[in-house]
Amino acid sequence: MKTIAAQEIKRRGISAIDEAVAEGPVYVIRNNQPKYVILSEKDYDSILSDLAEARLAASENDLKAGRVKRGNSKKLMAELLKS
Repeated sequence: MKTIAAQEIKRRGISAIDEAVAEGPVYVIRNNQPKYVILSEKDYDSILSDLAEARLAASENDLKAGRVKRGNSKKLMAELLKS
């Protein structure tokens, strides 16, 4: 992943970020440590989509394996508190 120093952003402004993020996600380095990650809107949407698909797949697997309980919320919370 590409990196850019926070000082570079401070010096050049948003144009420094525009150039760097054109190649993909960018670590912002502050005090010689990776501090932030900047993503394009497209990359951000892709990550959210991937996470949603993974969560849906996990939920479907739970349902198929019988790990999903049906009932009202009070009953389910009571069961959780017992464990």
